[in-house]
Amino acid sequence: MAKAEEKEADWFATLDEELEKKTLQITDNLVEQNTQKIEINRNLLQDLFRIWIRFNKINVHYTMSPEPSNFAHFVVYPEQWDLKQDFNFSGVENVALTDRTQGRVGDSLKAWFYSVDSQTNFRLTFEYCEGEHYYKYAGWKRIFSNYVLMDIPITKFDEKKYHEILADVIKVWYESHLRRDREIVLKHLREKYEKGETFTQ
Repeated sequence: MAKAEEKEADWFATLDEELEKKTLQITDNLVEQNTQKIEINRNLLQDLFRIWIRFNKINVHYTMSPEPSNFAHFVVYPEQWDLKQDFNFSGVENVALTDRTQGRVGDSLKAWFYSVDSQTNFRLTFEYCEGEHYYKYAGWKRIFSNYVLMDIPITKFDEKKYHEILADVIKVWYESHLRRDREIVLKHLREKYEKGETFTQ
């Protein structure tokens, strides 16, 4: 009887060891992904708010989600600010900078995180309204499309590449406002980036 109990103990000891290894492996992976997500969100929120400020100088009004007052501490609004140290950057799943200019409502830079096979991914898109369509049973709906600027696992996030893409789009978006010609930014996106989905709202 003692040998049977010994075998059972050996079996469980082996299982317990494997489970402990798996726990450490998964925990380390989650910690790494969470750290990366915090860094991405810190950069993203800082960058988009600085873009918001720049466009505001030429009287182009954007909204931002999350609200800047949630993640930024202002000394003098909006110019002098810094990130709140107690803000939960890892809890931010979606970020958007949306144009509220007449005729451009809905043009947005949007970023979000999503999971595939236990891997967190980051996607950055430029979304815009193509127009409206009347549906017999649903009424008027806006038709939106987007272009995928970046779509990668967060463990492969390259800050330099991200800033290059962001600068590329922002320069053209800014110029399109200065020239009052929305087609400039849309043409640039069509030529340079992959078209994503089209949907109605």
